[in-house]
Amino acid sequence: MGIGGISIWQLLIVLVIVLLLFGTKRLKNIGSDLGSAVKGFKGAMKDGEHEADKQRLEKADEESVIEGEAEKKEQNRS
Repeated sequence: MGIGGISIWQLLIVLVIVLLLFGTKRLKNIGSDLGSAVKGFKGAMKDGEHEADKQRLEKADEESVIEGEAEKKEQNRS
């Protein structure tokens, strides 16, 4: 028994049918296009994470500036 109730022979038959329908050259192109799409998606996810990190750092900087200003005001009042 194979994956999810599908035997290895059934998978091989499906593979042969796909090869006959599309041909190896077209399957290679589809594979490379799919690989490029996955790389682009991963790159976009990393860019999104970097942007989120940048925003968190900016927010933390703003909060520390606000805290510093509040401390200065309290010192001036004293």
